[in-house]
Amino acid sequence: MRSALTAARAAGPDDVPIGAVVFDPAGVELARAANRREADGDPTAHAEILALRMAAARYGDGWRLPGCTLAVTVEPCTMCAGAITLARVDALVFGAWEPKTGAVGSLWDVVRDPRLTHRPQVRGGVLEDECKALMLDFFAARRDDRP
Repeated sequence: MRSALTAARAAGPDDVPIGAVVFDPAGVELARAANRREADGDPTAHAEILALRMAAARYGDGWRLPGCTLAVTVEPCTMCAGAITLARVDALVFGAWEPKTGAVGSLWDVVRDPRLTHRPQVRGGVLEDECKALMLDFFAARRDDRP
């Protein structure tokens, strides 16, 4: 999670500071990314999606990530939860819960739906206070910048 926090801090000034890191089965880092939605003008440029794309290019059979773990600072949204499941990631670890858009237990639980053929192991709330603080600080600064 500390690597994901470092990635989150590298987000551009307009992007929500969320970071994601993919580790191979031996714990070696394959990829890391921060949100780039605003920087790239791309609604799919979430940290998880970017990290999964990079990891898939380096590992596995081109898109599957068997045995891999994804660490992300905030509970994934529906799009990211779906991508995590489709990539066959074995474990998902996240920091802060996201009650408004979280799709790993808060609003929905996409990754543990029993109808899916692959369901990663999930652990939420890891370094939650640190991960949450990044988000709170980002949005507080944005509110302070309003005229």
